[in-house]
Amino acid sequence: MLVTLKDGLSDPQGKAVESALPSLGWTNVRHVRVGKHIELEVEAHDEASALEQVRGMAVRLLSNPVIEDYQVLEVAPK
Repeated sequence: MLVTLKDGLSDPQGKAVESALPSLGWTNVRHVRVGKHIELEVEAHDEASALEQVRGMAVRLLSNPVIEDYQVLEVAPK
């Protein structure tokens, strides 16, 4: 799962990284946004059930729906 700030919101952590990169030699970076990558392993009867559970986790705990968007990157059986 990828959790990012909604478009248009200020990203102080991204700005801090963006400001530090030139002093480390990377002068060609024009914009940085920082988010969270969360890996989950869920036991479920099928992929649809696993996806439903993960979306519930995202909305209720893993993201702040007021200021963040989330994206489930992959649901795969193990």
